[in-house]
Amino acid sequence: MNLLSSTSVFSFYTLISRVLGYLRDILIAVFLGASFLADVFFVAFRIPNTFRRLFAEGTFNAAFIPSYTAERAKSKLEGKKFADEVLNLLILILLAIVFIVEIFTPFLVYLLAPGFHNDAEKFNLAVELTRITFPFLFFVSLSSFFSGILNSNNRFAAAAAAPIILNIILIISLFISYLLKQDFVKNLSYGVTFAGIIQLFFLFVFTKKYYKPSLFLKTKINSKVKFFLKKLLPSIFSSGVTQINILVGTIIASFEAGAVSYLYYADRIYQINLAIAGIAVGTVSLPVLSKSLKLKRFDDVKDVQNKSIELSLLLSVPASLGLILASEEIINALFGYGSFTNSDVIMTAKALKYFGYGIPAFALIKVLSNFYFARDNTKTPFYLSLFSVILNVAISLLFFKKIGFIIIPLATSISTWLAVILYLFLLGKSKFLFFENLPINNLLKIIFSTFIMSFVLYYGLSFFEDKLAYDNIYKSIYLVFMISLVATIYLITCYLFGLLKFKNYRMF
Repeated sequence: MNLLSSTSVFSFYTLISRVLGYLRDILIAVFLGASFLADVFFVAFRIPNTFRRLFAEGTFNAAFIPSYTAERAKSKLEGKKFADEVLNLLILILLAIVFIVEIFTPFLVYLLAPGFHNDAEKFNLAVELTRITFPFLFFVSLSSFFSGILNSNNRFAAAAAAPIILNIILIISLFISYLLKQDFVKNLSYGVTFAGIIQLFFLFVFTKKYYKPSLFLKTKINSKVKFFLKKLLPSIFSSGVTQINILVGTIIASFEAGAVSYLYYADRIYQINLAIAGIAVGTVSLPVLSKSLKLKRFDDVKDVQNKSIELSLLLSVPASLGLILASEEIINALFGYGSFTNSDVIMTAKALKYFGYGIPAFALIKVLSNFYFARDNTKTPFYLSLFSVILNVAISLLFFKKIGFIIIPLATSISTWLAVILYLFLLGKSKFLFFENLPINNLLKIIFSTFIMSFVLYYGLSFFEDKLAYDNIYKSIYLVFMISLVATIYLITCYLFGLLKFKNYRMF
């Protein structure tokens, strides 16, 4: 397996999914803007979607893959027995969660969007839509299980492509609502749950080659499953720390009109960078890292870890500078139409800019936490994530009244960078990471390549300033041209420095 090629495959399908996601959000912005209805739908969608990200983007796999790999190394039968027990237990737990949430939805909405409580219409609609969207959690969590099976077999394409289904269905829902003059937010909400069903079926078809599930009413919670559950709960918190921070931000932002929408649209932009630079690298490297540790190939372990860090920074550092320099132009080109005003563009761009400062940290967290997960250590990432969340909440609450919602992305970036510093310190102290083996020369090459890219981007934005203005209908074309140009320059520079050679990322 090649780390770079596998990451490229994962990133390719992720990119398609995110592009379609942007198209979906552009249409929502056109039809709803940063309005009352948009705020309500985003809260209703945020609740199950946060769980989706917690499970689908590495959290479930972080606990499942090392255990499943260990059992399958004994025999295929042991691997299947363990997978069956986990699947059946997961079904029972998810059904219970969905049932409880459907009953206590008003309490959940109040907890996650307390600012809505003062507006009865807004609150009641959020409750109604959340009840429609929440079953999505059941289907997408089971989808994550089947993704874990595929990833354990070094098959990443189907798992990465599955989220495309959600975006396609939501886009169709928007057009149906427009053409038939139906309720936008209700059709979108029903579309969310329907997409979860289709996504589950899609992954099940691809998984049958490697695993055929056996369903039974009685689930055995043996020592192996207990050990898995002990790892799962802290890994949910630690792997999903970025999403938890965003969820916390949504809660605080609900007290400021339009802020939920600003954060949502900004979140959508930086998530693609996180998906490629952090989630993709982390997802691909975890099975290899787990296998290397089980086989006690410690030189391979060091190699995988170092290459994961290098590849993550190679992808995240230029993305960070790009978002910082071109935040307003990006938001304007993607969402600056219809009901989405120039003021909405400026406010959303500010949020994106401050999220941009944290992109390398967000990506590194995904990679560095794997170094513990592969060793069946979920406690350390849990405590570090808890520190990050507490710090994020403290900063946000302390400065929210003075600065407004903009403190939320800033606090998220600050807390994540501090968590990265603690990760590196503890990894070095525990001898899980040897800094003398890190490719420092390559890191300097990445920084220099990013500097060249940023220079071209800065002057390109100045040159096309009028073409990228809010009222220019062709602004997206010019933005695509600029992004393509600077990305090409960056990749060429990296290639000339020898950073993009596939042989350098070959794994066993």
